[in-house]
Amino acid sequence: MSPSSADPVPSAPPGGAAPPSRPSSASPGEPEGVAAGGASPEARAGRLDRLVAAWPRVDPVLFAVYAGACVLYAAVAFYGAMHRQTGGMWSAPLDDVFIHFDYARATARGYPFEWSEGNGFSSGNTSLSYPFVLALGYLIGFRGLLLMQWAAIVACASTLGFLLVGARLLEPIGRWAKYLLPPVALCIGALDWSLFSGMENAFHLGVWALATLAALEVARAASVPRAPRDPGGAGDRAAAPAKRLARLGWLAGLAGALLYVTRPESVVCVAALGVYAAIAVGRAHGARAAIATLARTSAPGALAFVAQAVANRVFTGEWAASGAIAKLALNNPYMTSEEKWNTYEFLATYVIARNTNHHFSDALPWGWLVPALALVPLASRKTRGIASLLWIQVVGWLALVALNGQVRWQNERYTMPAVAWLLVLAAMGLALLVARAAWRAPERADGRSARREGAPAGLWARLAAVPARALGARGGLAGKGGLVASGLWVARVALALALAAVFWAHQLPRMRDQIWFFGRASRNIRDQHLVAGKVLAQLDVRRVLVGDAGALLYASDRPGLDLIGLGGYHDLPFARAGVHGLGASLELVERIPPDDRPDAMAIYPGWWGELPAIFGKQIVSVPVVGNVICGGAEKVIYRADWSPFAHGEAPASMRADEQVLDELDVADLVSEREHGYTFPRPQAGFVGFSVLPDPRGSGRDRFDAGRVIPGGRSETARLRAPRNGPGRLVLRTAATRPAVIRATADGRELGQVALRASDGWTEASIALPEGLAETFTLTLTPVEGEWIDHHVWVLERAARPEARPLAGP
Repeated sequence: MSPSSADPVPSAPPGGAAPPSRPSSASPGEPEGVAAGGASPEARAGRLDRLVAAWPRVDPVLFAVYAGACVLYAAVAFYGAMHRQTGGMWSAPLDDVFIHFDYARATARGYPFEWSEGNGFSSGNTSLSYPFVLALGYLIGFRGLLLMQWAAIVACASTLGFLLVGARLLEPIGRWAKYLLPPVALCIGALDWSLFSGMENAFHLGVWALATLAALEVARAASVPRAPRDPGGAGDRAAAPAKRLARLGWLAGLAGALLYVTRPESVVCVAALGVYAAIAVGRAHGARAAIATLARTSAPGALAFVAQAVANRVFTGEWAASGAIAKLALNNPYMTSEEKWNTYEFLATYVIARNTNHHFSDALPWGWLVPALALVPLASRKTRGIASLLWIQVVGWLALVALNGQVRWQNERYTMPAVAWLLVLAAMGLALLVARAAWRAPERADGRSARREGAPAGLWARLAAVPARALGARGGLAGKGGLVASGLWVARVALALALAAVFWAHQLPRMRDQIWFFGRASRNIRDQHLVAGKVLAQLDVRRVLVGDAGALLYASDRPGLDLIGLGGYHDLPFARAGVHGLGASLELVERIPPDDRPDAMAIYPGWWGELPAIFGKQIVSVPVVGNVICGGAEKVIYRADWSPFAHGEAPASMRADEQVLDELDVADLVSEREHGYTFPRPQAGFVGFSVLPDPRGSGRDRFDAGRVIPGGRSETARLRAPRNGPGRLVLRTAATRPAVIRATADGRELGQVALRASDGWTEASIALPEGLAETFTLTLTPVEGEWIDHHVWVLERAARPEARPLAGP
């Protein structure tokens, strides 16, 4: 077709770049410039596309204002509900929000990575970067409960950033499509609850948007076209300058590293974005450039992972973070492999069903509309690539968080990043249903279809073309204005509107519930945790024992000790002890210098068995009315009494001519690690503790924890052998039933120890012969009954004092 004055051929811009082709709505397989009905390109362009294209400079500003208004509208709904129930006070719907605040305040005071000032490095905060953002607010004046106001500002700004970058993902459909994203992304009440809760969810999505934008920039730079040096040949796509690609790759890598330190599960996102960028570079520049890009986008995140693991090891003695140790079933020493897998299967099913069957809708099956719409972008060539990128992250994220035993709590906030990405996909799907030319292949820069020559058209395009071709052959309707195509478009629009209306009708009750829940939960935290914190401040306590609590310490501004172990205390392994059992945690408290032990406990008594009855004296309880989020109806404050502790005390049966050569305190993880102790696992070695009268007759009680060893199963440890002649092996237990224990040293039979039933501490011994290796492996096996091994001592004869010569004259 020759050019005419009405349709001039655009000249190439400076630099030889080919001019962009004009959009066409011709169906795949049709000649360019020929569409159903023979309509002109201007007529074929969607009305919304033409409207937005009229002001390209206004469009970005307009969308930013629109998206910001949507975010503020949702934020006001949730924070307004909070203030109505708290009387205008700032609070938070989760106590864990104040754990972030604890870290932030410590950071602002010069103690980064410490949950409680003076406790040392803590690996328990899963978001390493978020406390620094909060600390900035603390430094500029958002102190006390006003730090929640700063968290709200961060949440709104981060959510807006997520929407602005998410809008770019919808651009292949049309400029107008992005206007569907804000209402779709904010339409799930549970997601909004998490975004505005004060947790890191919103900030994480903001950082994800930054990392995604960086990866998209790498892909865009790799596909920048230029005039072909070899027309029709392999050289019709030129590389962006190598230095620019390298720079963008490193920037994407740094953004990925920031994403990882914001939430460690983001390793899935970093990998997916890096592969996406590498594929784009590889298509334009070959495998070598793709590998280099993958290395650049991955290396900073890998270094962040290694740095975190090394810091954990140096400061806490563990490679893994405290949260992973305490929350992942993989780290449970008592569970079998089958039990761990069954737990994972249950949680993986739960995270899907809980969202689709509960959070997305008030009735089945309407919640499944979200994933159904999210699948639609995979059917269109325009969006398939970016949709695949998002789906990989959705599936990967849910697969990872299903390892977390806490994923069922806190309003399923751990799953909400995947929900946000799913909603981006749903907005794409809705836009594709509405778009006129949604299913034709995207055009390349040279104006030709990106679909390969001879490749079959997309399923939707072929289905849409069948009736048009049939009717066109019979009655020529395709040449009379494209009535069939217009009818199909109208039908798709009607379907999209119907789906949106049905979904919103079933989501609206959930949205109302979540708004109310947000306000009530915030009131609960204020009434119990914050009030209890103020009471602790008035009592002027030295250190507070808590169970994974944040608001208590934030409101009291007192040092704390987290018995669950996420807070950390120097290098004592409280997180791992919490998995083994309360007795193991108390063994570590026993190791703390007496002057630094907590002098108060603020706990839920129902969580901790006999702990408050044995080690505490109640001072006051703080109730909560209408509880929906707190761990119990009453938070009880006790005065702590650790007098039963006797760390390092010798056995009561030690003779005057003996001394302790070696000591294994069973269930004390530090002592067990020092002695290479192993217990029979799984489903054995459970930790228990007893507080019984001192066998010396002092009139005081003595605490000791131990492990239950079933009959026929063995425990081992490395101990030092006596050097000053034969010695004795002393065992301590609280034997409620008689048992017989067989002892061997490096496989050498030592004998058997008979334990009688007793209401108090029992100590039994067996002789250690001479000739043992300097360090030997002790194996203890109950051959009759089971026993609880509390303590093992190796005693040797005390060295006699050296004789001194008489003084001379």
